[in-house]
Amino acid sequence: MLGWALTFLIIALIAGVLGFGVVAGTAATIAKLLFIVFLVLFIIGLVMGRRGPAV
Repeated sequence: MLGWALTFLIIALIAGVLGFGVVAGTAATIAKLLFIVFLVLFIIGLVMGRRGPAV
């Protein structure tokens, strides 16, 4: 998930430099969304992973 977010961030940066504003904005929005999803899943994984053994 983090890899996809970084990929869209790079696409947004390249598109912004080349002057493709709509593509850059869309890619940046997708990158932000994927990064937020990654953070939520990462935090859930940390919380769920700290449970003790089932009794």
